Amino acid sequence: MFSTSQNTNYYIDLFAGCGGLSLGLHNAGWKGLFAIEKNREAFNTLKHNLIDYKNHFDWPFWLEQKNHEIDSILGSHKTELLNLRGQVDLVAGGPPCQGFSTAGMRNEDDVRNGLIRSYLKFIMYVKPKMILFENVKGFTLKFEKNKSKGKVYSEYVLKILNRLGYEVEGKMLDFSKFGVPQKRTRFILIGIRKDVAEDLKIKAKQFYQLLRRNKLAFFKERNLPQNPTLGHAISDLLKSNGLIQTPDRKGFKSGLYKKPQSRYQEYLRIGNNNQIPHSHSFARHSARIEQRLAYFLANHAPNKKISQATKDQLNISKHSIFPLGKNFPTPTLTTLPDDYIHYQEPRILTVREYARIQSFPDWYEFTGKYTTGGKLRKMEVPRYTQIGNAIPPLFGEQSGVALKRLLS
Repeated sequence: MFSTSQNTNYYIDLFAGCGGLSLGLHNAGWKGLFAIEKNREAFNTLKHNLIDYKNHFDWPFWLEQKNHEIDSILGSHKTELLNLRGQVDLVAGGPPCQGFSTAGMRNEDDVRNGLIRSYLKFIMYVKPKMILFENVKGFTLKFEKNKSKGKVYSEYVLKILNRLGYEVEGKMLDFSKFGVPQKRTRFILIGIRKDVAEDLKIKAKQFYQLLRRNKLAFFKERNLPQNPTLGHAISDLLKSNGLIQTPDRKGFKSGLYKKPQSRYQEYLRIGNNNQIPHSHSFARHSARIEQRLAYFLANHAPNKKISQATKDQLNISKHSIFPLGKNFPTPTLTTLPDDYIHYQEPRILTVREYARIQSFPDWYEFTGKYTTGGKLRKMEVPRYTQIGNAIPPLFGEQSGVALKRLLS
């Protein structure tokens, strides 16, 4: 089915999105078999970068290289999945988080929560040596609005994985502690098949120890700062650098590069041959909106949400607005770019700036619409949303390094 090698670690990426975790595993020396992602726009970004450009996957002949729903794969390719037993080192990725997220309307009856069962069925079929599972903090919390159910999904997953023969450990991790300029806390679960754990004399909890122990060497080797700020990430992408017509967005202007201002910028610009930063297209704010954003920057503390009293005074109905601070990591990026005001210029962030904060390198190109709105939000996954939903590649790479060391 695919070429095997003692020195090659193979994985499958479930709910892969635009490829943040796959990119991190690629950089850590893993080889992908395939990725499952339901949304066409997000999968097209992954395909453009990791299949067409990097040739990262040994894609099986029986699976078309396109977006797929996990349940359709489970139903139509059960035999092929069962035949993968003994060949897959890792299944990575976690189901969509919107039903669990405390940033939105937590809903225990969100149909996407049912994808947990699909995920567990996939694990049962493939039986990988290891599991890397990621989800939001809300995944570990009980749904208080429905006392009759009140399920803590993390406990359910731990219990079922244990029944399936895995030794498991889950912890909350803040990605800003791992070189990402963003306060982004996620539930990270590691599972090791019990026979593998016994043979190699390893435990799932060792992953977190390795992750922390390897940090200094990881950042030193790449000449990266351990605690980058927003300024470290995007200060070379100011609108004041100059403007040019956006190549793939009619009627919009893009910004130009300035000389790198930090080691973080130098690192993320490696391998990029574009003269214009890709997806660095500015929103067309009206003069009134620019004045309002400038007022917030001048009169409110950085990284603090604009108060409800201030919003009422200015007749603003928007739920969250954060003026950002140059010398801090950002709050958790959502899929709504107008939640955040650039630390220096009265505007929202660009797609490229979003990508920098999430630690995507500049050569990584996002495809599809830039943004969307209204009812289309439920169907479309534009560039901002792809990035807001992603696992930061820099964290994915550190995870990949720690997992390889456990297996070796």
